Amino acid sequence: MTFRDLNLNTPLYNALDDLGFEQPTPIQSEAFSVVASGKDLVGIAQTGTGKTFAYMLPILRNLKFSKQDNPRVLILVPTRELVVQVVNEIEKLSKYINNRVLGVYGGTNINTQKQAVAQGLDIIVATPGRLYDLAVSRVLQLKSIQKLVIDEVDVMLDLGFRHQLMNIFDILPERRQNIMFSATMTNEVDTLIKEFFINPQKVQIAVSGTPLHNINQSRYNVPNFYTKLNLLEALLKNRDNFSRVLIFVAYKKMADRLFENLEELFPGECCVIHSNKTQNYRLRSIEQFREGQHRLLVATDVMARGLDIDDVSHVINFDTPEYPENYMHRIGRTGRAEKQGQTILLSTEKEQSSREDIESLMQMAIDVIEIPETIEISTELIEEERDIIKERHNPIKRRTDDEPGPAFHEKKEKNQKINLGGSYRREVSKKYKKPKTRGDKNYNRKNKRRK
Repeated sequence: MTFRDLNLNTPLYNALDDLGFEQPTPIQSEAFSVVASGKDLVGIAQTGTGKTFAYMLPILRNLKFSKQDNPRVLILVPTRELVVQVVNEIEKLSKYINNRVLGVYGGTNINTQKQAVAQGLDIIVATPGRLYDLAVSRVLQLKSIQKLVIDEVDVMLDLGFRHQLMNIFDILPERRQNIMFSATMTNEVDTLIKEFFINPQKVQIAVSGTPLHNINQSRYNVPNFYTKLNLLEALLKNRDNFSRVLIFVAYKKMADRLFENLEELFPGECCVIHSNKTQNYRLRSIEQFREGQHRLLVATDVMARGLDIDDVSHVINFDTPEYPENYMHRIGRTGRAEKQGQTILLSTEKEQSSREDIESLMQMAIDVIEIPETIEISTELIEEERDIIKERHNPIKRRTDDEPGPAFHEKKEKNQKINLGGSYRREVSKKYKKPKTRGDKNYNRKNKRRK
């Protein structure tokens, strides 16, 4: 099948010709007629199979020219980088179509985005949080939305966007087409479909959680961080083979630590991305990696979500992800568009259970490779790898929280007040020979009698 077999229009054919695309992927050909018919759709396909074009081609074909200001198509994605990428893809397909596309996301000035929204648009691509903020401010009106697309919905729920999604569903028109795409199907996703989709048609190209057939996977059992670093250094010295490498780690602190070590080993060849980096820094790092200015990119799972970078030779999982779905998204950054991809998984003894969960999801075992004898096995441990020593019967430490600390001292005598309760008035009377209250009539009568 070619794109000519799909019932597209001339502007879309011209755009596809400019891009050099001739044949649709399986998810694109299967989903086209369902999306074009206006029915609700749930699409399950591995990452890297062209899901963006799968829903955008039929949407753009049926999107008529309009001068109205309110958007008619809403596309929700989990990350800022994915907003930028989807907008770029839509603009490529819209080269010969007169429509208005806008991407909005957090971490940037909302007032600038409000001004852009007020100028009118047809398609809005957004992260859930920023979209809801714009809708609450009443600058963005969602009453004209005809089609709702949720891309990477499983990731969105993992990142804690469920509450915002529920709020967005409440302010959208009831009569709309719901389109959802995901690489994995979780229980949360299934619950979402049952609550908000109307008799959705399911298009499943592969079993949920299966990797692309053109990705070659291998793994190493490695004892600790510094041994992983030694192995990684030996692998990355082969610049011809490891020409563009994406290295995933578990969290931000680990990303910075690995980046600093790799920058010493391979100066000027490495960049890093995580959620604490500014948006401009993140976009610039992606662009430099995409253009080949940097050979190595260290990233947390913020980079695992649907980003399309051509010719990634290897994806290295420096840390084994705790959730097997994250592994699927990570390795999907290589082997895209039917090209051959390579992935390497590094696992310590503590990470073996997570590795087993990954293999269970994929229903296949990852080939294990022995660490070469030339690699130094380090005994040095980082802070997170050291055992926490619980001290017992330490005479230096306080035994109970009630005992005074070293800065405690006795109060001076004048500050040692005692609560006298009801006898306080009597004590004052004895001291001053008069009542505390001036208007005590009984006291005055007693003094007159005595006189």
